[in-house]
Amino acid sequence: MENTSQNTESLQQNNDIGQGRGVYISTYGCQMNVNDTERMYSLLEMQNFTPVEKPEDASLIIINSCSVREKPVHKVYSEVGTFRKMKEKNPSLKIGVGGCVGQQEKENLIKNQPMIDFVFGTDQIDNLPQLVAQSFEGEKRLINAKFEHRAPYHIETMVRNPGVATFVNITKGCDNFCTFCVVPYTRGREKSRPLQHILTDIRHLVKRGVKEVTLLGQNVNSYKGEEDIDFADLLAKVATETDVERIRFTTSHPKDFNQKLADTMAAHQNKVMEYIHLPFQSGNTRILEKMNRNYTREQYLEKIAMLKKTIPNVVFSTDIIVGFPGETEEEFQDTVTMVQEGGFETIFAFKYSPRPFTKAAKFEEQVDEEVKTDRLNRLFDAHDKMAFDLVKRYEGQTMQVLVENVDREHGKIQGRSTGNKLVHFLGTPDLIGKTVNVKITKAFPAVFRGELI
Repeated sequence: MENTSQNTESLQQNNDIGQGRGVYISTYGCQMNVNDTERMYSLLEMQNFTPVEKPEDASLIIINSCSVREKPVHKVYSEVGTFRKMKEKNPSLKIGVGGCVGQQEKENLIKNQPMIDFVFGTDQIDNLPQLVAQSFEGEKRLINAKFEHRAPYHIETMVRNPGVATFVNITKGCDNFCTFCVVPYTRGREKSRPLQHILTDIRHLVKRGVKEVTLLGQNVNSYKGEEDIDFADLLAKVATETDVERIRFTTSHPKDFNQKLADTMAAHQNKVMEYIHLPFQSGNTRILEKMNRNYTREQYLEKIAMLKKTIPNVVFSTDIIVGFPGETEEEFQDTVTMVQEGGFETIFAFKYSPRPFTKAAKFEEQVDEEVKTDRLNRLFDAHDKMAFDLVKRYEGQTMQVLVENVDREHGKIQGRSTGNKLVHFLGTPDLIGKTVNVKITKAFPAVFRGELI
């Protein structure tokens, strides 16, 4: 693969910058951030840093941050503040901030928190070892948050201990410019990895014991490979040209979910899981237009109906924003009824939060915080009432569960069903990595209890 030969060469020149020092990475945000953290750890281990479980044991602390909502930005400043005493005791301690907050705030981070030694953006992760080396050599207030707009998206999946299930990036960035979303400004414009690079990565992961991969991107189903390869084509290739046992993907945009993709999922259900995360954000067409989502309420529900017809056992989850600027009580009720009509067993709902650079931050008619909180609570209450009823149908069913790890706290093992439900049941650790039949004895909206058959 043509991935990062230039980076690899410069890494070899600094192959002892860590000298066994401990590195601790604090991570919050989306699955992309989790995957980015794995990449950071891998790159830094190559430079002789040792991952540690507590920041107190580290000589290098990195905050891999999220800025999709307002509170995570505040969390960065708060977290850096908690490291103040550590830095006072150990002046050689280096603190860096990356992720979307690093990309968004840049100079402001170091200006507002002088304890921060370096800041790097989402497009500069592969240059992290050089940045860290410069910091340990005494350079201060380092910032590297440039976007590589013209460079092709060539990376290699780096996961230290991939386990049973792991992520594989296939796209990065986003071109949709939803008016509430900061991602195009913190992750850049959309790019897709070459098909063969993705297939090679998955084959390597399978050799390391991976049974399930989740294809990852901010808008994963807008994938555009060489020779007009689209996401449905990629999904079919992964299913037929690799030995991975299970395939998932996230996150999808409704406007790009077409009949071809649904047919491809149905044709490869032996490998492609029937779980779909399909954010609708608002159930009201006027609000959707203000959000620049490029579909109406009716069009979204038509997609849901099409998917249910094509994949009868399909399981949906969704993302929702309440209190978008100008949202009336009646428009909020459209969101509540959308949840009910869609039959979502799981929802991820949030209060609208103005983000820098976005159009919606400048909209008039910002909704009061108390109103947003009330609407969010009422949405969760409405969903809880239906979700518990929806999942009752699973009780007594036998499901195929891929065992992922041991839940030591409860003395059980756990894994995921094909419909992405976390299932707890009694068993032995030697089952990890195996797909077993489990009879469901108790079903909650997100977690099931069962008995091994």
